[in-house]
Amino acid sequence: MTVISTLPRPQPIGIQPLPTGYLLLPPVVDGAALLELLRGRIPAALPDAWEFYRAALNGKTATAVALLATDCSTLGEYNRFVLAGSAADYARLRERLPVDLIPFLDAAAFTMGVIDQAPTAGEADGELRAHLLLVQASAQIEQGGGAAALEMLKEAAGCAAESPLFRAQLLAAEADLRRDLMGSDTEVISLYRAALRALHGSPLTDLQSGIWLNLGTALQERGEMVEAAKAYQEALRFITRESDPEAYALAQNNLALTYLSAPMSEAGDQLRSAIAISALREALTVYTRQTHPAQWASTQLNLANALQYLPSSHPAENLAEAVRLYEDLYAVRRRDTDPLSYARLRANQGTALAHLGIFDHAVSNLREAQGIFRTHNESDAAATVETTLEQIAAALDRMPA
Repeated sequence: MTVISTLPRPQPIGIQPLPTGYLLLPPVVDGAALLELLRGRIPAALPDAWEFYRAALNGKTATAVALLATDCSTLGEYNRFVLAGSAADYARLRERLPVDLIPFLDAAAFTMGVIDQAPTAGEADGELRAHLLLVQASAQIEQGGGAAALEMLKEAAGCAAESPLFRAQLLAAEADLRRDLMGSDTEVISLYRAALRALHGSPLTDLQSGIWLNLGTALQERGEMVEAAKAYQEALRFITRESDPEAYALAQNNLALTYLSAPMSEAGDQLRSAIAISALREALTVYTRQTHPAQWASTQLNLANALQYLPSSHPAENLAEAVRLYEDLYAVRRRDTDPLSYARLRANQGTALAHLGIFDHAVSNLREAQGIFRTHNESDAAATVETTLEQIAAALDRMPA
């Protein structure tokens, strides 16, 4: 293969978010600074020629461009385009750049929406080839070529041996796409775990938390609830409500569901149920009816159901709270718009009321739910309600006159 002479190697390509991840660094003597960048860390002291990189990473694009203003090299022109280029800049620059820089210019231009055609990897090798393959894979995905994109990501991950953090991101991208195409098979799990091994000890906590969260979801889809719970707990080591509220709420909600889905047969069942309820309450600090109506309704329902069946020394308090939570949900689970969801809500609330001994209201709820189930040919649900009604009737018969 032809050696790309214009570009110093290795490069911290792809490690940091865009546009920083597309920038190319000019050669300097300081090898220690480059090693830190390859580890995902920004040294306290960077060579003067690299200060534009720090500014770009901090979102100070104008400052980065200003720092590059006196750099008349081809790399300088390329980096200015990545940060603040236009279609006119692209056309002018493409005529002037050496041939080995053009694929990277095209990759940046494609990502920026300046051109419509992704560049080929050509004779580039190493992490530079991986970078171009990633851009090609993105283009394939947009065009519906998922299978081709998957092969490109696989090759890209194999090319990025000099940059473990970039390789980790490529492995995670491969896992995400494979899961979309083929479901959560064992290869998906292996890819996520390989990405996490490559990231171990790195400062890229946002990336680690996202992969742990996706791994947990994949394991949950496979029914591996214990391992899924461990993955969600790992994700929550890196995520806080303040740093990423959406991911925090999702991890808490999914953690709760893994615990609630596990068979209840061991001494730790009560503890797992309590953790699940705590996690659902945490999710509801982010999911509100006003900001996340669908997630709020689902999480609130899960919490109410969990409270109803939680082994507890004070079941009446839990049941009373469950009844109130169900009541709040009638605002969004209405009979005229979603009759079956409404019926399930009535049935669940009716069961909780029955456990509290409030039989009149319980029977009313249950009979309404049963009628809806029968209307919609939900015979199993109607039969379950009938069983509960029979239990209530038996309890009433046992009561003294």
